[in-house]
Amino acid sequence: MKCLAAFCFGLFAMVASASDVRPGSIDDVDPRIGTKGTGHVFPGALVPFGMVQPGPDNADEGWSFSSGYQYDAPRILGFSNTHISGAGIPELGDVLLMPNGATPWTTASTSFDSGYHKATEVARPGFYAVRVDERAALVELTATERVALQRYTFDRGGRVQVLVDLQHRLRFQPGPRVTAADYTMRPDGLRATVHSSNWVERQASVALRFDHPIADSQVLPAREGEKAPRLLLSFDLGERRTLEARIALSTVDEDGAAANLATADGIDFDAVQGNAQAAWNTLLSRVAIDAPAEHRRIFYSALYRSLMHPSQIADVDGRVRGPKGEVIDAPGGVYYSTMSLWDTFRASHPLFTLVVPERVPGFVNTLLAHERQMGYLPLWTAWGRETHTMIGNPALPVISDAIAKGFPGIDAEAAFAAMLRTSTAERPNAPAWAQRSWALLDQYGYLPFDRAPGESVSKTAEYGYGDAAVSEVARHLGRIDEAARFERRAASWTALFDSETRTLRGRDSTGAWRTPFDPTEATSPMNNPGDYTEANAWQYTATPALHDPDGFREKLGGRAALEAWLDTFFSLPMPNPNKHLGQEAMIGQYAHGNEPSHHIAWLYAWTDAPTKGEQHVADIARRFYRNAPEGIVGNDDAGQMSAWYVLATLGIYPSRPGHAEWTLGAPLVPRARIDAGSDGPAFDIATARIDTPRIDRQTVPRTGVPDARLRHARQLELPDRNLAR
Repeated sequence: MKCLAAFCFGLFAMVASASDVRPGSIDDVDPRIGTKGTGHVFPGALVPFGMVQPGPDNADEGWSFSSGYQYDAPRILGFSNTHISGAGIPELGDVLLMPNGATPWTTASTSFDSGYHKATEVARPGFYAVRVDERAALVELTATERVALQRYTFDRGGRVQVLVDLQHRLRFQPGPRVTAADYTMRPDGLRATVHSSNWVERQASVALRFDHPIADSQVLPAREGEKAPRLLLSFDLGERRTLEARIALSTVDEDGAAANLATADGIDFDAVQGNAQAAWNTLLSRVAIDAPAEHRRIFYSALYRSLMHPSQIADVDGRVRGPKGEVIDAPGGVYYSTMSLWDTFRASHPLFTLVVPERVPGFVNTLLAHERQMGYLPLWTAWGRETHTMIGNPALPVISDAIAKGFPGIDAEAAFAAMLRTSTAERPNAPAWAQRSWALLDQYGYLPFDRAPGESVSKTAEYGYGDAAVSEVARHLGRIDEAARFERRAASWTALFDSETRTLRGRDSTGAWRTPFDPTEATSPMNNPGDYTEANAWQYTATPALHDPDGFREKLGGRAALEAWLDTFFSLPMPNPNKHLGQEAMIGQYAHGNEPSHHIAWLYAWTDAPTKGEQHVADIARRFYRNAPEGIVGNDDAGQMSAWYVLATLGIYPSRPGHAEWTLGAPLVPRARIDAGSDGPAFDIATARIDTPRIDRQTVPRTGVPDARLRHARQLELPDRNLAR
């Protein structure tokens, strides 16, 4: 019988492998999905996790242009070389270039932008092109890890120009953002260092080189408040019609930028483009699915966006500026930024452990290097600097997850020490709006809204998943007393659970509830400050389930009570939803456009009605992810929205991030495969007419499936609910 079972299993695997499960490639990706509306997706060129991202900027200011681009914007200012995809705050946008082969500009010129036709725009992983009509030029962009390449093909040869704007920045607030700058011209380009103050205070050193000598250079008159030059460079191309610019940056100095620039020497534009596309094909092919063309386009575009950030910003010699601006040696030569941790700890980082496991130690060691200089682990970083954006301590579950999953190259003792300092030490130098002290939490067991004004409920709830992560690592290291201590503190949310409204509700320092109280009213510190962070009481009540779903279920009254709570959550209308308060992509109180809701549909797995959750997941995927420029509703948040979709399609989700376990649902495709290569997991996913999941033909629970069980599986079978798009 054992031989027969083995034969049948092998036959099943052969049938599955002979199906239409095909690996992804760049042909399955449209980088423009999510570039219209609130997705804030960047459509330009980059390699996976690359330092530079050359792309078009339609505007340099405003929430709608956080990535510099909006699909419907009719004009292009130029092409800058660093971007953040999907964020809600503009930053970067270094070294704007714009070619000109039409009427020459002069120092009296004031307009340098251009209209363009959508039909000329091409966006593929590792490549972007568009014709700027009023400048009589075709612009093509590609990149290596550290070098941005811009190639211009003019309508004619002879005398042409390029605007080099060192003042340009993608700005969080109006007005000039550069605080100081200096530059040195060279026969074929320039070197510069620019200091700016926007979302973060940062230094960007630049090495720019053209493949043709500069015939003439002029400095445009400075506008009010400007500290960096805007240069008009002229070139005599003769019979040639093409000009190429190469740009590298460094957080450290101009020598670092020049060394980074040299890494692409001897490789022509087309070869760089081919290498970039090959790098994308390698990662996209690690996940294979059985799906029609349109579904493949949505899925692989989401996987692509998931792998754009974090961005590796260490110089080729391993130097990098840390969060306080001091130069350090990057651990292992790599250092990551654009770490949107409040968003990405939920799904992105768990996805990385399956698809790009070789990157995980570098991510974690970056967090630890940041802590060594800053004194606490990061929240949200840009260009290596701390933005102090969002709340909680979201680096903690990222570290806990990697340690619990046994990733090599991470010093668990050092990691625990950093986690402990982050969770106990005072932060007197943090900004006024950020976390500075643990005293109130320790004194009251929660944050009273009259003593800790603003986001008191959200902060209390979010500290819980961080404390649970510390407890997890402490237990892993045999620190039983510390594990118990942080497990107790992780339960602080229970002091804010109001049994009457069945939500988390603000309390003052006397223990009195917040009155008046409307659990559907959303608050946000930048709009209408209150007890919640870009959410309302309904949405934050389920936050403790990120680390204690069993305790959350029991607090509500058991399996049936949790089901009833979820039913109400998904059906209770949201009056006047406001996207600036996180109320976007709504189903009842569920707001998929913001991260506090992302795990909630999966909580039906802790009830006797898991199929309700599976149906909600499928509904969310169909309604809020489409093959269109407006195909993402809500900021992609450096890939978190996309990672949610990838995992939902596969039927698995990290409902307890930081705890090395998975929740199993029903996939949105009949078959799939993850194969991360020799150092990562390789297993098939298939639907079957079963009620409960199976791994290698053995029944497993829907919740709490150990990562090691999944990682070493040959096949995961999930219930077939007919949910394929």
